[in-house]
Amino acid sequence: MPDPSDKTKQWNLSVESVRRGFCIPKVAYKEAVSNRAGVHSDKPLVRKLMNAGDEFEAMTLVNKSKRVCTGGTVKCVIEYVFDGSRFRCLVTDPELESQGLIYGSFTLILAGVSCPRVGNPRLNPPTPSEPFAEAARDFVELRLLQRELEVTLHGCDKSGVCLVGTVHHPRGNISAEILKNGLGRISDWTVRMMSPGEVPPLRIAENAAKRATLGVFESYKPPVLTGASEFMGTVIEVTSGDTLMILPNGETYDAESKLKKISLASLRAPRAGNERTGKPDEPFSAECKERLRAMTIGKSVKVNVNYEREIPMGPNQTEKRQFGTISTKQKADIGEVLISEGLANTQRHRDDDEKSARYDELVAAESVATAAKKKGVHSTAEYKKKTVNDLTDPKKAKTYAGTLQRAGNTKAIVDYVFNGSRFKLFIPSENCYVAFALSNVRCPQPSPSAGAASRGKAKPAEPFGDASKCHSRLSVLQRQVEIVCTGVTLGGVMTGDLYVGQGAQRRDYCIELVASGLATVDQRKIDYGEAPKVLIDSQTAAQENKLGIWSIAQVKKDEPAAAKVFDKADSKIAEIQISEIRSGNHFFFRVNGDESAKVIDDSMKIFTDTNGTNAAPCEVKVGKVVAALFDDGASNSWYRAKVLEKTDKGKVRVLFIDHGNEAVVSPASHLRPLDMSLGTDQIPAVAKEGKLVFSKVRPIEEDDGIDAARMFQGMAWGKDLKARLHGEAEGQVLVTLYEADTDSPSINEKLVSEGLARIGKRYEVYDIVNRMGNSDSLGKLAKDLEAAQNSARKSRKGMWVYGEIPEEDED
Repeated sequence: MPDPSDKTKQWNLSVESVRRGFCIPKVAYKEAVSNRAGVHSDKPLVRKLMNAGDEFEAMTLVNKSKRVCTGGTVKCVIEYVFDGSRFRCLVTDPELESQGLIYGSFTLILAGVSCPRVGNPRLNPPTPSEPFAEAARDFVELRLLQRELEVTLHGCDKSGVCLVGTVHHPRGNISAEILKNGLGRISDWTVRMMSPGEVPPLRIAENAAKRATLGVFESYKPPVLTGASEFMGTVIEVTSGDTLMILPNGETYDAESKLKKISLASLRAPRAGNERTGKPDEPFSAECKERLRAMTIGKSVKVNVNYEREIPMGPNQTEKRQFGTISTKQKADIGEVLISEGLANTQRHRDDDEKSARYDELVAAESVATAAKKKGVHSTAEYKKKTVNDLTDPKKAKTYAGTLQRAGNTKAIVDYVFNGSRFKLFIPSENCYVAFALSNVRCPQPSPSAGAASRGKAKPAEPFGDASKCHSRLSVLQRQVEIVCTGVTLGGVMTGDLYVGQGAQRRDYCIELVASGLATVDQRKIDYGEAPKVLIDSQTAAQENKLGIWSIAQVKKDEPAAAKVFDKADSKIAEIQISEIRSGNHFFFRVNGDESAKVIDDSMKIFTDTNGTNAAPCEVKVGKVVAALFDDGASNSWYRAKVLEKTDKGKVRVLFIDHGNEAVVSPASHLRPLDMSLGTDQIPAVAKEGKLVFSKVRPIEEDDGIDAARMFQGMAWGKDLKARLHGEAEGQVLVTLYEADTDSPSINEKLVSEGLARIGKRYEVYDIVNRMGNSDSLGKLAKDLEAAQNSARKSRKGMWVYGEIPEEDED
C-alpha cells in the first residue's frame, strides 16, 4: 500500500479499498476474489467469544499468560469500565490463540486499588453512587476505554471468576494516578498479590493524596496519639507473641503505671489459650512469644508508634493500646523477623485503617515465608504442642526436689515474679516449671493483684513491697538466670540461691536485694548461725545507710502482739496416763492416784444404774455440763460432758471432760441433766489438757502430722508415764513427758530428733522460760531440743526431708 505521506507518489483510495475487500467494483472485486482477501478468505475472521467461569477457568488464563506470553503480560482490550478499579476485558493476544483463549472475556479487578462503587439505577430502588465514584470512572474511561494494553495477571478473587491484574499504560501506572488524585484507596487484599517492588509507588501516591486531602481523603486526619510518636525504652516483659511492656528512658520503675504496653503494628501473633475457659493455645503461640522474648527482653529498643486502637478487655471494658514498629540494634523491625520465620502473620486491615509504616515489607516477608511452606504457621506438617511438666504442685515438687538439688547449678528462665524473692521458673534442661524462693532472705509483701483482691484473698501490702517486686521484674523477669536448689518447702516451693548475669557480670541476687534494702536476712538463719556472713554484712551496711526497708522504723515481726497468759508454778514430777491424743503434741491426761478420778468413775456408774440409758430433756447450752451417753465398747454408759457447739443438723458437739474425747450426739437420744452433786464445782474435771512444751508439729491432716501422732501414740498410749508439769498456758498444761525416768531422753526430744516436731521460735522459747516458776529444767530442755532439731535437719528427717522450712509454711 502506498504511503499517504509520500507526496511524490499518488494512489487511488477506491482501488486500494476494493483490493483489500472493503468494496466490490467489478474489476477490483474480481482481483479481491482471486487474491482471497477479506471476506473472500478461506478462513474468514470470525470471533468466538468465551466468558471466564463458563467457557474457561480464570486461573487457567493466569497460568497460561505467565508461561506462554512474552514478558508474562497478555494483550487485552478494555471494553467496559464498571468503576475506577473494575473493567471488562477481551483477550486479543495472538500468543494465546494456540491455547484456545483468544477472545476470552473476563472481569478485571485493578491490583492494589479500590475505587468507590458506581450506583445501579436499574435496581428497585436504585442504588446511589459512592462519593467520587463517577469521577473515578470518568478518569479511567478517558485513559483506558477501548485501548489495547498489556495486562499482568496476578490471580483471582474468592469467587474464582474475576481476575486481579495490573494494567500497563504507555504513559505510566494507572493505579498510581488514581491514588494520587484521591480517586481510590490501596486495597490490602489485592496489593498482597503484587510484586513487592510495585507497591512503594502506590504508597507514595496515596500518602500524597492524604496530605493534600484530595478526593476520598477530603476528610482525612492523621492519627492522634496520646503520647510521643517515637521513644526509646527498655523491654520489661513480653506478655504475648506481639505485645510488650516497655519502660521509657528517663522513667523510674516504681509502679506498673510507668510501663507502656505496645503491640507490634500490622502483625497478628498466634493467641495463647485460657485454662479457665478451656480455650487451647493456637499453634506456635508459645514459640512466637519465646522468640520475641529472646530478641527483646532487657534490651534497649526504639519504638515508632503508628496508631492507637480501643481493645476490648471484657464486658463494657476497653483499653487504649498503642501499635508501633519496634527495633533493636541488631533488628530493624522485630515484627518482620517474626513474620519471616513463620511465627506470625500480617494483620488483614480494612482499606481505610491505619497500618504499619513498614507494612509492605511485612507483606513481602510473609510472601516469602508462605512460599517456603516449611516452618511455623505456614508449615503443612501437623503441629505438636510441647508438653511442659508443672512442678508447682506440692506433691510433684517434693518428688522431683532431689533431682534438682543434685543437679547443682541449673539454668532457668524467670517466667513470673510473685514478690521480690519468689518466682515461677522454667527450667529448659528439665522441661518443667517450678515455684522458687530465695533462701536466707525475705522480701516484704507487695500490693495484691486485682484477681486476688476480687477473690478476697488479698494480703495487705508492706512498706517497700512494691519496690522490691518492681526491682525483681526489672532485673530478672523473663531473663535467663542460674539457680542452685538447696531444699523444698512443704508447700512445694523450691528454695535456694539465684544468680543473674554472665561472666564478670554474674552476681548473687540475694546479696543485691539485701544490699539495696529491699529484703531482710531470715532471722532464724542468723540465730542458727546458718546465714552467710556476706548477707549479714550487706544487711548491716543497708541498715547503717538507711536504705529501703531500713529507712523507716522497724517493727520486729518475731515479737508477739500481746503476751500470752501463763500460770506460774514450780515444776513438779507426776505419774500420768494419756486418755486422749489430738495430735503429735496435744493430748489429755489423768494423774495417777487422783482420788477425783475414782470418785467420778464410781459416781457415774451409779448414775447409769439409777437412770438407765434413756435420755431426758435438758437445757442444751454451749458451755453447760450435762450427762452424755457413750459406748465404751462394753456397754452404753453416762459420762460428764461439756456442750461445745450446736451443729446445723440439730446435733451438738460435746467434750467428755473426764477423758478428753469429743463426740457429736443427738440431744433427744444421748443427753440428760446431770445431778447437782456431780457438777464441776463439786468434782473438778479429771482429764487435763496438755501440750508438749516447746514443740510444734504439722496439722493432723498432713502426712508429717499423722506420723507425729502415731509415733506419740506408740510411745505414750496405755503406759504409765513420767511427766514434768511446768505450768499452764491458755488452759493447757505445758508438759515434758518421759517413758522411764526423768534422766532419760524425753518424748519431746524424741519427736524432734525424728523430724516430726520442731522447736518454736526463739522468742517463744525465751518467753516460756522466763514466765515459768522454775526455768532450770526448761533451759536444759530447750538446749536438748535445739541439738535434736539440728541433727534432724542435717539428716533430712521428717519435715526436714526437703530442706529448710520457710516462714510461710510455719504454723
